[in-house]
Amino acid sequence: MAAGGSASRRTQEERRQERLLREQWQAARQEAHRWEAADEGERRVAAQLLVLTERGWRLLKDRRWPGTRAPHVGLLLVGPGGVFVVDVKNWTAVPETSGGRLAAGGEDRDEQVHKLLAMSRAVEGAVTSLGLSPVAVQPLMVFAGRRVNATLGQARLLGEHELGPMLTREPRRLTREGVRAIAELLGRSFPEYEPAAVTMTEEAAPPAASGDGDDGLFDLAGLRDAALEEALRAPIEQWMTFLHPDQVALVRRNWSGPARISGPAGTGKTVVGLHRAVYLARRTTGRILYVTFAKNLPRVQSTFLTTMAPAVAARVDFRSLHQWAQEFLRERGAEVRLHGDKAETAFSLAWKHAGRDSLLVEIDPAPHYWREEIDHVIKGRGLRSFAEYATVRRVRRGTALRRVHREAVWSLYETYEKLRIERGVHDFNDVLSLALTEARRDGARESGYAGVIVDEVQDLSLVGVRLLHALVGDSSNGLLLIGDGQQAVYPGGFRLSEAGIDVRGDRGQVLRTNYRNAEQILDTALAVVAEDAFEDIDGIRIQGHRDVDLTYRDGQVLHGVHPTAAAHDQALVEALRALSPDEQGDAAVLCPSIRAIGHYQRLLTRADIPVCLLEHYSGHAVPAVKLGTYRRAKGLEFKRVYLPRHDESVAGRPGPAETEDERRQLARSQLFVAMTRARDVLWLGSVRAG
Repeated sequence: MAAGGSASRRTQEERRQERLLREQWQAARQEAHRWEAADEGERRVAAQLLVLTERGWRLLKDRRWPGTRAPHVGLLLVGPGGVFVVDVKNWTAVPETSGGRLAAGGEDRDEQVHKLLAMSRAVEGAVTSLGLSPVAVQPLMVFAGRRVNATLGQARLLGEHELGPMLTREPRRLTREGVRAIAELLGRSFPEYEPAAVTMTEEAAPPAASGDGDDGLFDLAGLRDAALEEALRAPIEQWMTFLHPDQVALVRRNWSGPARISGPAGTGKTVVGLHRAVYLARRTTGRILYVTFAKNLPRVQSTFLTTMAPAVAARVDFRSLHQWAQEFLRERGAEVRLHGDKAETAFSLAWKHAGRDSLLVEIDPAPHYWREEIDHVIKGRGLRSFAEYATVRRVRRGTALRRVHREAVWSLYETYEKLRIERGVHDFNDVLSLALTEARRDGARESGYAGVIVDEVQDLSLVGVRLLHALVGDSSNGLLLIGDGQQAVYPGGFRLSEAGIDVRGDRGQVLRTNYRNAEQILDTALAVVAEDAFEDIDGIRIQGHRDVDLTYRDGQVLHGVHPTAAAHDQALVEALRALSPDEQGDAAVLCPSIRAIGHYQRLLTRADIPVCLLEHYSGHAVPAVKLGTYRRAKGLEFKRVYLPRHDESVAGRPGPAETEDERRQLARSQLFVAMTRARDVLWLGSVRAG
């Protein structure tokens, strides 16, 4: 009985919605027929758009395009899905696309696409004052009486039957207040071409939300603040459309060659990079490569971009550097014999034969430091002779090496290479060197990439940066490097000049406003690295405690000092249990080592707290606490971050190694990165007996 009653109510509701829609459609048809300047096809399309105005959308018709001879910009539609520049065509011939061009009836109609794109760029320019990303502005060419669903560069080509479903399926980008304010801005930027019989006035449009005050007031700063507040309330995975106008300017900028965006943690560098990828994908015919060093980040970034701009997502390749290099080599038939375990065995034997009893133990008896020297200094820089190594400046390697020690390192390196080659295997550095050779052989024109965006560039090796530069060379808008030397989490480094990359002048931009971290959290993180000056990849030395503009003041730093490890772990469990499922989904437990990850995974699982390892995290919202290392957390952010036994990683270890100061500084950089992943709450746990 209950089930039957439920079905009956659902049927009644469906019939009611159908009647309402039919009434709205009839009213819209009558209203559209009063548009005397429009032909029948445009009226049918306009009727669909007028129906949307009953659901919170705004429609502007016959607007002038100031500064041009164009008669009007067609229809401007503003709604939850963004801003749409709609050009309606009532062609008798069937539209066709071939080779990236538009034709109809055997005639080239590409000029119509160029005109639509020019209109869209004008609209983009108008909305940048609100910080609206170009992602939210879409040009649509709609064909009356046709069934079309295609993409031609940035423009979407739709039939009148495909228009409505496309608009209603767009992801939500704007709030009700945002729709109102942007429609008002566009109404002022593109005034009416001529008095129209029907326009969408305040009476015809949905009423503004209560509390708006005078509907004529227009406060740009207030809207930007409201957009930021909404972003802070939303789940961390929900990609917002509003950027700071300075960030929007970087997204839309035309660079004459390689460019770089830098800035302290939390200044939105990755946000700009992703929006830039969409911007380039819409305006070019080639593919866009988005590269980072970490293996898990490309999956997360791909999810964000797909949510933000699904129409171009398939044209942006997200890869870790080594993953892309292996694919690149396989496509060209080059043999890749990557085997990490066998390469590690070769190094262990090399240490036994050429390192363990050498002068190197005077500096550091642990083989790990010297493996890093080979990986990040010798092979990472592509050094081929001892003469090069003897004089090379070891960026971010603070321990001084005399010539005799460098000779010992080179002997260890040559022994390792001999044993590796005997086993017929490559290490990760070999893969990049092989790919660089192939890329230089092909040349930038053969890469197929219109643009390459490199995120967290400071973590790449010099060979890796040279490889990516080789794909696009110094072409306009070809290479964009994003990163910050203070957030380097790996030893070693380089200067861009060593890679043959020049970003002087306006092609080197610095973001200075933190949009992520609460003030208390950022102050606590900066205190960790306050005394650690660092050299950025442009060769400039910067003090550890940097001046940053803040937009977010609220937040908490919770310190917990416990007498035993058991008490510490229990406090962590209780803190996580106190969170709701949604709050747990926006929380992360970060650890300095893989060994610690195993411990806390077992601890949280026994406590019935859901866990999602960062190596499996895809960027989609999941009701589980994220768990991973400091390094895995690079490029991510969470509302709440928990750092168990955080001070132990920077406390150092007993021993006479001269490398201890260098190790501690690297550990402080890694801890700084982990702390700055937190937006609202930073939990710092410590164990101190007595």
